[in-house]
Amino acid sequence: MRMKWTIGFVLLAILFGVSVWAQESKETLTLEESIKIALEKNLKIHSAMEGIKGSEFRRRAALTDFLPKWTGQYSFNRYSKASSATGSSGASSAIADKDVFNFSTSVSQPLFSGGSIIANYRLEKMGIDLSKTDVETFKRDVVLQVREGYFSILRAEKFLDVAKQAVKQFEAQLEVTKAFFEVGIVPKNDVLQGEVKLANARQGLVKAENDLAVAKSSFNILLRREIEAPFGVVDILEYKPFSMGFEESLGEALRQRPEIKNAELKIEQAKENVKIAKSGFFPTINLTGSYNKLSEEPGLTGDLRTERWSIQALATFTLWEWGKTANKVGESRVKVTQAEDAKIQLKEGIILEVKEDYLNMLVAEKNIDVAKKAIEQAEENLRMNEERYKYQVATATDVLDAVTLLAQARVNYYSALSDFNIAKARLERAMGRMYP
Repeated sequence: MRMKWTIGFVLLAILFGVSVWAQESKETLTLEESIKIALEKNLKIHSAMEGIKGSEFRRRAALTDFLPKWTGQYSFNRYSKASSATGSSGASSAIADKDVFNFSTSVSQPLFSGGSIIANYRLEKMGIDLSKTDVETFKRDVVLQVREGYFSILRAEKFLDVAKQAVKQFEAQLEVTKAFFEVGIVPKNDVLQGEVKLANARQGLVKAENDLAVAKSSFNILLRREIEAPFGVVDILEYKPFSMGFEESLGEALRQRPEIKNAELKIEQAKENVKIAKSGFFPTINLTGSYNKLSEEPGLTGDLRTERWSIQALATFTLWEWGKTANKVGESRVKVTQAEDAKIQLKEGIILEVKEDYLNMLVAEKNIDVAKKAIEQAEENLRMNEERYKYQVATATDVLDAVTLLAQARVNYYSALSDFNIAKARLERAMGRMYP
């Protein structure tokens, strides 16, 4: 007997330990922690960060165009016969062997390029800033996705709680109805009606559980965690009014949105491309120093070796090319206009986005008060119908409908509350904020 009790205690301890371990292993995430994880692990942000490095490499490559270029060349030539020359006495002498080795090197420094080198350097330097604005844009998008996902989980949890409460209330009402039926107070139809309502509520509960599981799986993917990784979230589903008006919100959006800075940089890049195209109207001037050594020996140490050096200043000017440069300049100016138009369209889109998000937030804000009052009315309606049903003044249908109305009122309230928080998150994203 003692052995059985001992085994029982051991099994109980193991089960208790497993339960404690399972609870401890379930991580609880705050919104701030979730945002931090997403920003660290998001691949789109990582790719954009790599884009900054790529832009820096392009800037460094453009910087080298200001510096001199050093080239070298080593060649071998075999001729059909050795070269010779005949002197005044009639005797011939060799001046080159059949095998000739030649080494040459030169250093070229650009002095003037019509402004194309410096314009190209500025262009690539702006590319770094463009890549940085892309990173900032992606970060704000990821923060919004995390906030939306977080509040979606909270909404799904609240819907699950409502579904559980509805099941319990239908179960309780069914017990009362069965008791009344057994003593002949109510007909069988009331029991059947209660069972149908309970079955529907249980189906709603299954759906609510599934919706919560899907919301959590999506959130795990967003944070690049294992899709089945268990976690909980801190309940922050509450109403905190937004303190800024529309005009203030719009002003902040036009000041802070990284997309606007991105558009401005693209305009500046287009202008630098005009300068690059215009450089074709000007000559290019280079200073070149060269050295050449020739010999019949691979090591260039033979008796017939020759060597020389030279310094050359060369100006190259294109006299006529059928308007090619002018057409390139025209095309570049068109792209400036297109970039300016894109900026205007972007600003107009931002204005509309802020207005839409602001109005959506106001609608959700008004719905919160309406839904909250509806819950109070639905709870009182259920209480009154339950009391009336006990005295057979109300029907079972009245009670069941009251339970359904209360569940729907609670769903509407939590839906309005989550819609408000999501609408506020979208508005803050439209304003260019990372996180309030």
